[in-house]
Amino acid sequence: MYNQLCSCLCAAYLNSTVRHLSVMGEEDGYTQEFLVLQQILISSFVFVTIVSRFYTKFLSITKRRQRRRRVRHDDPERINAQVNHLRRIIDLGDVQCIVNLRMTRNAFARLCYLLTHVGGLVESRYIRVEEKVVMFLSILAHHKKNRVIGHDYLRSGHTVSNHFHEVLRCVLKLHPLLLVKPAPVTEDCSNEASKYFKGCLGALDGTYVNVQVLKKDKPRYRTRKGTTAVNVLAVCDCNMNFIYALTGWEGSAADARVLRDAIHRADGLKVPRGCYYLCDNGYANVDGFLTPYRRTRYHMDDWAVGARGPQNFKEYFNSKHCRARNVIERAFGLLKRRLAVLRNPTFYPLQVQNHIILACMLLHNFSRFEMPEDPLEGIDDETTVTTEACEEEFIDNIESSPTWDLWRDNLAMSMFNN
Repeated sequence: MYNQLCSCLCAAYLNSTVRHLSVMGEEDGYTQEFLVLQQILISSFVFVTIVSRFYTKFLSITKRRQRRRRVRHDDPERINAQVNHLRRIIDLGDVQCIVNLRMTRNAFARLCYLLTHVGGLVESRYIRVEEKVVMFLSILAHHKKNRVIGHDYLRSGHTVSNHFHEVLRCVLKLHPLLLVKPAPVTEDCSNEASKYFKGCLGALDGTYVNVQVLKKDKPRYRTRKGTTAVNVLAVCDCNMNFIYALTGWEGSAADARVLRDAIHRADGLKVPRGCYYLCDNGYANVDGFLTPYRRTRYHMDDWAVGARGPQNFKEYFNSKHCRARNVIERAFGLLKRRLAVLRNPTFYPLQVQNHIILACMLLHNFSRFEMPEDPLEGIDDETTVTTEACEEEFIDNIESSPTWDLWRDNLAMSMFNN
């Protein structure tokens, strides 16, 4: 309103002045050049006047905002409440830290160090790095809204949102450090489930993570279970540490299609020749991906207590295959049990939701690195693997071949006979 009033007054003043000068020029015989010069001088004067008024108004508004912000952030009671709430989480003991942040105090300190020196996370004027990381982990661990976090930490929802995205970007920068490198299982492996599969790098499977999408995109993201989710392809080693993850595919996409895309990407999944991953029957039995026999028992419940044991080499192979491949299912269960944000859809944009899924997998690996005794894991199994190097040539297709089927038959027969 103020801008429109100034513009109208200046325009009216300029028109009246020019009209007056034109009349004077006709009566007194002024030249046209003099009239143009007069108009330029008057216009410059009006322009300088308007700019100075607007600049004065801008300074007054800026000072008023700075005064309000200074009073809000420099309130001693507010600062004491923020500090006390933060200390209740990370200073009272490991129990409170694990309950709220899903990691111990030592692991939290190491995470802040990595985010600062590797991820590039810096302190703000009024917020420390530790408080940013605590708010970020609280949102992931308990699926809290920004306003709830803002109420707990006496911050605005806008401040919480900005720092959440800042920490999220820094966590994603840690993927070269947190994603493990696969190592094949050797003959002297001590793990009872994986020792039968020499050269195995781990297990591979897909899982659904519920997301919020636009109404027009819901048919593409609707899964066979009727939910709206993305199909996440993940690969883990024998210790439930994630090796590779691909997210963003619609829930209606088949697992084999997602795997084919991961193989053909420039920075996708690399499977060296002579090594392989364990998969279920949702994938094809091809070179580099070992699946169980079809139309043969291969679920864990089929060999429960009191059930009939394997009767032939195919059933025996499926039983051993299922026990070794179950590590990826346990990894998914532990991941979703650790971070509640993966159990329910969030209201972030779809791209941000995909980034959150990747960040959760990275934090899962970090927690297992820094916490040898994971309180969320019921059974602690260790697998001995070596860093034996595989061949440099990688598998670039997932087409079925009789050679690989024959190799699986020979492996199954040798397991059954021994």
